Amino acid sequence: MYAVIKTGGKQYRVQPGDLLIVEKLDGEPGANVAFGEVLLLGDGEAVTVGAPLVDGASVAATLIETRKGEKVKIFKKIRRQGYRRTRGHRQAETVLRVTGITAGGKETKWDGTVDLTTKAELDARARGFDFATLNKPKKALAAAEAAPAAKAPAKKAAPKAKTAEEVAADPAVKEAMASAETNAPVETEAKKAAPKKAAAPKAEGEAKKPAAKKAAKKDDGAAE
Repeated sequence: MYAVIKTGGKQYRVQPGDLLIVEKLDGEPGANVAFGEVLLLGDGEAVTVGAPLVDGASVAATLIETRKGEKVKIFKKIRRQGYRRTRGHRQAETVLRVTGITAGGKETKWDGTVDLTTKAELDARARGFDFATLNKPKKALAAAEAAPAAKAPAKKAAPKAKTAEEVAADPAVKEAMASAETNAPVETEAKKAAPKKAAAPKAEGEAKKPAAKKAAKKDDGAAE
């Protein structure tokens, strides 16, 4: 059995078990909703058309959630005028689960169980997030994070640096210094007394060159 109902200025074809999204309706999640404006009723090959409504027919549904729909963008432009405006709108809508149709003493019901899980929670699960954490305000999350930190044990203070006197008085330092002194290399007397190497004498030709130049200068002066 199926029916055509009217709500929010629109018409919808429904049957038991359908998920229906209509214009916003009043009510809390889990509330029962009844639609009395049934325009058409179909049961197999038999079709009953209302004039304008079918007498005694009604459709029952359970309200799941009221939310905002997908964003619609409105763009306006006037050419050659530099006018451009972009606006967005999200229409409020109600999600319903059709549970039964009643008409002429005959009733058809849905055998399933209505799940009140919202679309936001389903999207969070699909992305691997915890919906309970995402739904909390930022202040509550900050307080929850700060609580375990306060209970944690305080860290030990870092030890103070030792002074030079304390380091020198340390027996381990003394032992290391003594071993360094005993293992230090000792210079031999031969190395200490070794004289520096004398500069190599110049060759005979190099020594005679300046004297020859002086004699040449004297001869030039005498010739003049």
